[in-house]
Amino acid sequence: MDIAILVYEGFTALDAVGPYEVLSRLPGARTRFVATTAGPVTTDTGVLTLVAGGLEEMPRPALVVVPGGPGEVAVRAGDAALDWLRSVHPTTEWTTSVCTGSLVLGAAGLLDGVRATSHWLALEQLGRLGAIPVRERVVIEEGRRIVTAAGVSAGIDMGLVLAARIAGELVAQGIQLGIEYDPQPPFDSGSPDRAPAEVVELLRARSRFLTARCDGLPRRRHPAALGLRAGRRGRLHQVAERRALPVVGDQLGEGPLQALPEPGQVLEQLPQVLVQLVHGGASRGRASSHDGPIHRIAAPSSHL
Repeated sequence: MDIAILVYEGFTALDAVGPYEVLSRLPGARTRFVATTAGPVTTDTGVLTLVAGGLEEMPRPALVVVPGGPGEVAVRAGDAALDWLRSVHPTTEWTTSVCTGSLVLGAAGLLDGVRATSHWLALEQLGRLGAIPVRERVVIEEGRRIVTAAGVSAGIDMGLVLAARIAGELVAQGIQLGIEYDPQPPFDSGSPDRAPAEVVELLRARSRFLTARCDGLPRRRHPAALGLRAGRRGRLHQVAERRALPVVGDQLGEGPLQALPEPGQVLEQLPQVLVQLVHGGASRGRASSHDGPIHRIAAPSSHL
């Protein structure tokens, strides 16, 4: 079974490597990283490089995985990978994506009218590309042979779901045990539904998708996706506007798109952004556990 994992400059490592660790262990699997141009391909952090083969090495893969990452913007703007995806999808058993990789599938025209998921910050953008966005961990569209996974770590879950369908649950369970995939995170903050409100607000305010203006990129919003819009631009969006926070998404169309950070990358900027969120608000905030220069986190205004 030929498995092709598409990579490109600026992809997120775990989006690709998570499914790889599962799918490469399937009996008879021949797993390859492929790219538009064969050679080294660097992830979004700039410090990890994978060596990929050319797209021509996988003309008829049985399974395709498309990871996400800030580099996906350049891919869906017209990269040759879009033509490759269109050409191989009719003969794949499954065409899949992780995180914002679903935006690439959408730009290739593979998600028109299809239920699909992505990183929670990118769901509105996914709707603009013709999909019906849903907030689920892994979404399987049997009739279209499409599987999409939510943000980053969801790619491991997707890999196990695919392993069970391809080789049976016993094999999938054996792979899970072999990689000891038994997540027990120290915080229950892996979903915007459960994370603290200030953390959700922080990531939303710094997202490149907040007020993204993707001029020149295809927009095929499915009618069923319109219902997401109001919820995505709710009170937290208004908070960011009122506080005049630096919005990375506003740079779309005005600078190098591939240089914009992926949602996960804003974690490196947490201290600086928290200062902007709470500066001057200590008198009405609550004590924080930080030992550094940030001592209080401002409480939300009562009218929000």
